[in-house]
Amino acid sequence: MNAEQRYVRVSGPRQLEERAGDEQPPAPDGVIVDITYSGICGTDVHGYTDGHMLPPAVFGHEWTGTVRAVGAEVTGVRAGQRVVGGVGPACGRCRQCLAGHARQCDTVFAEANGVDEAAPAHGAFATRVRVSARRVIPVPDALSDIEAALVEPATVTFHAVRRTALELGSVVVVQGAGPIGLLTAQHARNAGAGRVIVSEPSAARRGTAGKLGFRDVVAPPELAGVLERATDGLGADVLFECTGVASLFQPSAELVRRGGTLALLGFPLTPSTVSYGDWQSRELTVIGSLAYNHEDFVGTMRAIAERRIDVAALHTGTVGLSQLGGLLEELDSGESAHTKVLVDPRA
Repeated sequence: MNAEQRYVRVSGPRQLEERAGDEQPPAPDGVIVDITYSGICGTDVHGYTDGHMLPPAVFGHEWTGTVRAVGAEVTGVRAGQRVVGGVGPACGRCRQCLAGHARQCDTVFAEANGVDEAAPAHGAFATRVRVSARRVIPVPDALSDIEAALVEPATVTFHAVRRTALELGSVVVVQGAGPIGLLTAQHARNAGAGRVIVSEPSAARRGTAGKLGFRDVVAPPELAGVLERATDGLGADVLFECTGVASLFQPSAELVRRGGTLALLGFPLTPSTVSYGDWQSRELTVIGSLAYNHEDFVGTMRAIAERRIDVAALHTGTVGLSQLGGLLEELDSGESAHTKVLVDPRA
């Protein structure tokens, strides 16, 4: 086994360090994974620009790779197997599981937020990672490496759409056509939405939505009028807020019909002001969604393998570790034409 790995870590606001380090063997219940691709997420960009993830940390939670070595206690995964980074099944031992709430398993929630008992926190902007075997999920042969690299964000959105339990024929609005919005729209279509209206200020991203088969793709100033005509003024049955722009929360709620559902996927970094009385008087159902469960990964990979959703269409570029800083700056500028960029640590 090569004893050295390369990785890039954030050491301060807009500060990256490319480093090399000695590799440790896998924990008895862990694995070593050679990274093929790691996706760049909006949280990576925010963490890089404001340094809120300090002390120094290696980012990159959307990844796929090949198992390089397994610990002595590991079963169910073998060296040479393609995997994605995810979360394990409900543990059956935590307070949530013992109370009968397995979908809210504390162990799974901790894994989804980067806590790994078998290894120190370390993201995948690196040549390889050391993680618990619980956190790797085999990739079906039907998925390409590019598709496997996009499983994690597709799973985030699968989880959100599943939580809404939208009814067949629903009028759905997806606000924001970045990677999360485009994946949400596809899952909503699969879940039986009767009409999906996508709102996005970027012409390039609106174009991607059109290529994915969505015909109601509008700029934000046009949304209210299109929705009014589509519902005879009633409003959306379900609105997925995928931008995370705090100032849009109340205007988004006002686009939802009385008794409808507002689903929150975008994560705001600033406080939000909403009208509690409006939400209450119109009996809105407000659903927060964060991360995923193990079964969400299984369902998502099945949907990709069956060509029910197109994740590869979101991939607009690939960079090496040495190019990561420039790309993060470009994405932060708000002027990038990219939808989803992958990091290839082998480049």
